[in-house]
Amino acid sequence: MASADETVKIELESGGDNEASVDSVGDAIQTDEPTMDPQEYARLVELYDSSFRNIAEGEVVKGTVLKVSASEVVVDVGYKSEGMISIDEFRNENGEVTVQAGDLVDVLLERTEDRHGHIVLSRENAEKMKIWDEVETAYTDRKVVIGRVIERIKGGLAVDIGVRAFLPGSQIDVRPVRNLDSLRGQELRMRVIKVNKKRGNIVLSRKALLEEENAEKKTETLTNLAEGKVLHGVVKNITDYGAFIDLGGLDGLLHITDMSWGRVSHPSELFKVGDEADVIVLKFDLETERVSLGYKQLAPDPWTAVGDQYPTGSRVGGKVVSLTDYGAFVELEPGIEGLIHVSELSWSKRIKHPSKVLDVGDIVETVVLGVDSQARRISLGLKQAGSNPWLDLVEKYPVGTRITGAVRNLTEFGAFVEVEEGIDGLIHISDMSWNKHLKHPSEALQKGVEVEVMVLNVDAENQRLSLGLKQLSTDAWDDFFANHKAGEVVEGEIVRMTNFGAFVKLAEGIEGLIHVSEFDDIPGEDKVELQVDQSYTMRIIKLSPTDRKIGLSIRALKSGEEQDWEDYSTSSGSPEVTLGDHMKRSQ
Repeated sequence: MASADETVKIELESGGDNEASVDSVGDAIQTDEPTMDPQEYARLVELYDSSFRNIAEGEVVKGTVLKVSASEVVVDVGYKSEGMISIDEFRNENGEVTVQAGDLVDVLLERTEDRHGHIVLSRENAEKMKIWDEVETAYTDRKVVIGRVIERIKGGLAVDIGVRAFLPGSQIDVRPVRNLDSLRGQELRMRVIKVNKKRGNIVLSRKALLEEENAEKKTETLTNLAEGKVLHGVVKNITDYGAFIDLGGLDGLLHITDMSWGRVSHPSELFKVGDEADVIVLKFDLETERVSLGYKQLAPDPWTAVGDQYPTGSRVGGKVVSLTDYGAFVELEPGIEGLIHVSELSWSKRIKHPSKVLDVGDIVETVVLGVDSQARRISLGLKQAGSNPWLDLVEKYPVGTRITGAVRNLTEFGAFVEVEEGIDGLIHISDMSWNKHLKHPSEALQKGVEVEVMVLNVDAENQRLSLGLKQLSTDAWDDFFANHKAGEVVEGEIVRMTNFGAFVKLAEGIEGLIHVSEFDDIPGEDKVELQVDQSYTMRIIKLSPTDRKIGLSIRALKSGEEQDWEDYSTSSGSPEVTLGDHMKRSQ
């Protein structure tokens, strides 16, 4: 019977099953037999160690999960002992364990033996090493990497591409991004522009990738671009004056005036960033690569049918969309607006600003006053939709009617009297007094005073009402002409002297004229020197009720009592005719 040493030797040399041989060697090494040769013992130990996989520290190897416990995972990598890995390295984002016994996993051999005699393995570090290899390959081959934005950090963003990487703010987009926090959690396509495995430094660029993609799209877009062509684009940016549309590597401007046939206060009313829209190319400059786009042009122009749809005189309803100093704009339908001029807001009130009558958003009924399709204008009237109070005045206040009203305003030429709400009549300064020469209406009336007046004329078409104040009293001139006749001797006060005669005040508001030829200049007698503010006796030689003129004479006092004074005044108008000649002619 063979000894133990002989048995081991035979099995090793016979080339039998390796696993059985290794086990036999192990059993032999573990024996406490004192007759074992030391050299043979060392040989057997070396043989035992070399029978396991030849792996080194820092190497990523595949291992088999033997057991999964609450705190760790036991992995066999074919080494002389198993490795223990924390269960946390096998949890996903939801905290769930992703492996079970029998699974093959990649692990990193960090150390061949710890103080307990186990090898130290790490699945997490193995994954990182694999990712670093992929990152270096992506950098070398200019491949695209996909990463998720973790957080905003100084100078840019931290991105998870399997390992933590840095995306500078200047490399996020082709245009500056104001709100970096808005990108948190988003997945981005990027290029690796710098990698240093030793320092653990990875720098990414999304801008470089976008520029490459835009260059390709731009070439294709320029090939198909032409005025009048309809393209599909994405709203890239919005400003106060319009929106920039990405046509595919090339941006075009959609001006606010080309967004809608109707009123648009700001582009954000119709579009927001990210919206997709069909637009038409209005103008394209290949040299500068500037593209002007239109959106409203894709729909029919509503102004083409305005003349038939809104005939003059028709009643239409609409919404007040804007107020200006000169009127209110009313939207009749999308793209069609009409103007109510401030003068067309009220029949009777003087409106200084449309806001006194209307507010933006009001729904109003108006009357079409005129349409100009070429100029894209519609004139509307608000007051025409109601009754015209001026048409009622003709019957309500016929000429000669006495009415009472308050003096609302005074001007140099007259006074405005409010006869009813919104209706003013004018008393011209010439109709304030029969006998006073007024320099200003304030000499006869005061603002706010109630006054009785007479209606002189009603002009409904031009909205004018003429009133009279003096017509309520007797005409002093009529009274004078009724009570006096030519030849009468009267007394009067000289009020002013002129080179052709002297004006004499005979009564309140009544003046006559002594012509220079009618002064007392009879030969042999002293000539009368007339003085202003002095009273003199004189004779009436002419009365003209139509012209309201009175002829006076001092020298006629020297003549006889019986005279044809009308004939006398005619002949005395000539400087060659003397009083003696006139007396001889009358005999």
